[in-house]
Amino acid sequence: MSLSASTDKQATQGVVFGLTAYVMWGCFPLFFALFEGIPAWEVLIHRILWSCVFLAGLISIMRRWAVVSAALAQPSRLWRVLACALLIGLNWGIYIYAVETRHVFQASLGYFMTPLVNVMLGMLVLKERMEKLQGVAIGLATVAIAIQMILLGELPWITLTLAVSFGTYGLLRKQVPLDGLSGLFVETLLLLPLGLLAITWLSAVGGSHFLAGDNRATLLLIASGVITALPLMAFAGATRRLRLATVGFLMYINPTLQFFIALLVFREPLAPTQLASFLLIWVGLALYSYSAWQSRPREKSAPESA
Repeated sequence: MSLSASTDKQATQGVVFGLTAYVMWGCFPLFFALFEGIPAWEVLIHRILWSCVFLAGLISIMRRWAVVSAALAQPSRLWRVLACALLIGLNWGIYIYAVETRHVFQASLGYFMTPLVNVMLGMLVLKERMEKLQGVAIGLATVAIAIQMILLGELPWITLTLAVSFGTYGLLRKQVPLDGLSGLFVETLLLLPLGLLAITWLSAVGGSHFLAGDNRATLLLIASGVITALPLMAFAGATRRLRLATVGFLMYINPTLQFFIALLVFREPLAPTQLASFLLIWVGLALYSYSAWQSRPREKSAPESA
C-alpha cells in the first residue's frame, strides 16, 4: 500500500473515531435523562465507581499497567492528576444536574464556550499570544454572558462552571504525561476512596438506589461507567490519526447535538435572550475557527499511526 493510500485510510479511520466520540458525547443528555428520580450526586458517585472498574478491565486487556504504576509511583507529581480528577468530577456532576433539571441549553452553551476559555487560559496562565480574532471571539463570549446576567437577571452558573471546569481541566491535563485512557483511570482511582465512602454512607442511611429492588436503576448506574469510557476510547483513536485542528472542528458536534436535543426532544424554552447569547457565541467560534485555520501548520505530515 502506498504512503498516500495509507495516510488517507488513517485519516478516514480518524474521522470515523472522532464522529463516534462526539456523537456519543452529544447524545449524553438522552442517557442521563433516564436517571429521573436519582439525585445527580448519586449518579456521579456511581459514574466514578463503575468508570474505575471498567477502565481497570481495559487497562488489563491493553496491558497498560506499567504506565499507571509509573504514575502512581511518583506521588509528588500526582497533585496535577488529583486537580484534574476534582475538576472532571465537578464537570460531570454539574452536567448530570443540568440534564436532570432540564438546563441542557446552558450545558450546550458551556461546551460551545470551552474553546474560548482555553484561549483565555492559555493567555493568562501560559502567557500565550492571543490572535486579534481570538480576542474578538472572547469579547463576544463575554458580551453573551453579560446579556444573560443583565436581561435575565441571573448568572448562567451552569454554563460558566462547565466551561471553566473543562477548560481548566484541559489546561492541567496537558501537563500530565499520561494518555487519555490511563489518565482517566488514575483520575477516577484517586476519586475512588471518596466514592466508596459516599456510597457506604448512602447505603447506611437507606438512600441508595443501587440494588434497592429497582433493576433498571441498578443497570443504568453500572452502565454509566461504560458509557463514560467508550467515547474516550474513540476520541483517543481520533487524536492518534488526525491533526488537532481537525479534531477541534469535530468538537462542535457535541454541543450542537445537545442544543437540538434540548430544543426538539426536551422542549426546553429558548428565550430571545438565550438565542442572542448563542448567536454571539457562534459568531465568536466562527472567528476563532477561522483564526485557528489561518495559523495552522502548512506542511503536510502523515498522521501518527496507532
